[in-house]
Amino acid sequence: MQIFIGLFVVALGVFGGFVMANGKLIALWQPAELVIILGAGLGSMIVGNSTIVLKDCLRQLKGLLGSRKQEGERARQLLMLMHLLLEEIRKHGLKVLDEHIEAPQQSPWFKRFPLVLQEPVLVTFITDNLRLLAMGKNSAHEVESLLEQEIIAIEADLMKPAKALHRTGEAMPGFGILAAVGGIIITMQYLDGPLGDIGVHVAAALVGTFIGIFFCYCVLEPASSALAEANHRQISLLEGVKAMLVANLEGKSPLLAIDAGRRILELDIKPSFADMESWLHEQPDTDSASTTREAA
Repeated sequence: MQIFIGLFVVALGVFGGFVMANGKLIALWQPAELVIILGAGLGSMIVGNSTIVLKDCLRQLKGLLGSRKQEGERARQLLMLMHLLLEEIRKHGLKVLDEHIEAPQQSPWFKRFPLVLQEPVLVTFITDNLRLLAMGKNSAHEVESLLEQEIIAIEADLMKPAKALHRTGEAMPGFGILAAVGGIIITMQYLDGPLGDIGVHVAAALVGTFIGIFFCYCVLEPASSALAEANHRQISLLEGVKAMLVANLEGKSPLLAIDAGRRILELDIKPSFADMESWLHEQPDTDSASTTREAA
């Protein structure tokens, strides 16, 4: 919703101001200029990026249109899931996680936290690193360094669509000039015609520059920034998981390990320690839950 409001304000400011200056909106409708600029922009993205990046760009842009209301609930579910996993490790050892980390989509533990399951990068990060811990003895320092390198690699991949949009946005004014130059070339054919016709063709050519600048600073650059922010928020969840796993290796209790991850979350979704503790107390114990199922 916020994105649509922002686009509306941009359009109102730009085109409303143009009309207030006695401009006619119909003069900005130049399909040929749009084809040149948008075609060049799209083509440059296709040439300069892999198919994976292009698909990921569409996926991330689609994600921007969703609501952020679930981010706080996703953070809550992540904390509860990690506490459940670390508590089971404390009680029964790492082997108890085998069936759950091998197939998290079928795991009854993971299914209790659907918003976490909706984030494949996050789920893979959790399961892969729990599997790593189960394979042998690892010091907290070694694991922390390894997870940090993995997060850097994940962030680099997640940021590729934002960087692709940024590069295309930067090129848009140039594509606008390209369209304008093409319009001026066409205008040269009418130099022996009426002055009014020449003015119309020159104005049509200048619309190309207008469109290029508009798409750069009003559409693509803001979209690139929004994608970058969304990715940074996702990375903060991975940083939280890293802090929890390292704290667990250092011998901290599950509650204190979860608190280490809580502190790293974005401020607007970070719960207080008291809230987190109350959520964890309300979470049903897996042993009692399985006992109830067996008795039934």
